[in-house]
Amino acid sequence: MLNAFGLSSRINTLLASSAVPVLDPASPNAETLRHLFVVVFLICMAILAVVTALIVTSLVRFRSRDVTPKQDFGSHRSEVIWTLFPALIVLGLSLVSAKLILSIIALPQREVSEPGDADLVVVGHQWWWEVRYPASGAVTANEIHIPIGRKLRVRVEAADVIHSFWVPQLGPKMDMIPGRHNFVWLQADRAGTYEGACSEFCGAQHAWMRFIVVAEPEPQYTAWLSHQVQPAPAPAGATALAGQSFFLAQTCANCHAVGGTSAVANAAPDLTHLASRSQLAAGVVPNTPDDLTRWLQDPQRIKPGCQMPNFNLNENQLNQLVAYLEGLQ
Repeated sequence: MLNAFGLSSRINTLLASSAVPVLDPASPNAETLRHLFVVVFLICMAILAVVTALIVTSLVRFRSRDVTPKQDFGSHRSEVIWTLFPALIVLGLSLVSAKLILSIIALPQREVSEPGDADLVVVGHQWWWEVRYPASGAVTANEIHIPIGRKLRVRVEAADVIHSFWVPQLGPKMDMIPGRHNFVWLQADRAGTYEGACSEFCGAQHAWMRFIVVAEPEPQYTAWLSHQVQPAPAPAGATALAGQSFFLAQTCANCHAVGGTSAVANAAPDLTHLASRSQLAAGVVPNTPDDLTRWLQDPQRIKPGCQMPNFNLNENQLNQLVAYLEGLQ
């Protein structure tokens, strides 16, 4: 009915040109959400127009003339009509919303979650994202890669407090609750880099709990995934080698993992291929040598309250660590 007047298609065209990511969907799920938004918007605008017209009519037609107006105490018929009409609108929107929810939520195949239940596992931490690919064993952080056109079932979890996984251009929000596994579909119809964020307040650095989703053609995705399962490359040069020795000897290895070394902890982001990522500290700064140096020099200055303390490294230690970490391609 809405399309009969061309309103829905015109609004969709307008929203598609918007700079707001949530109004520029790049997946079927996000497109479904935007369509629901357009339908609700048009219905609400129609209701607003009717109510405004009635108010204006009342102000003009029944303005004061120093005459006692005829008293009207209403009627049961009018009350039923004015109650039934809004109720039908609410019921209709509820049914449409319920159908949409059932179509976009990736229900698990079994009651008990198992590795085969998900193509991708995302764990929310304060304040960063752990990303696992169960089939291959690849692990990364704050950066998700997916193939174009393929629907992936994502299992979302939380390691500490409640978080919420959200990529506005690719689908709905999904709560991440400690001790519980929730599922959501993730799919992109076109190549690109899509920004994601935690949409549930989770502490001091909630605003800087960001991540990106990189959608790429299947061959590029396969090559990326194959690279992620490889161990970290050997240090190139004396400075990088000294940095590796320092990293493994200090408390760094108690929190971070680096594939192919004795560092296997998972309390903090996996650093096996850190240098191949575009961001540091869950989106706070770009991944450049200068910003990596600033981060190692004083993490609390860049991201106050984060779990990584200031180790008061001297210049020589900083140079060695940066040389080592920059080699983790």
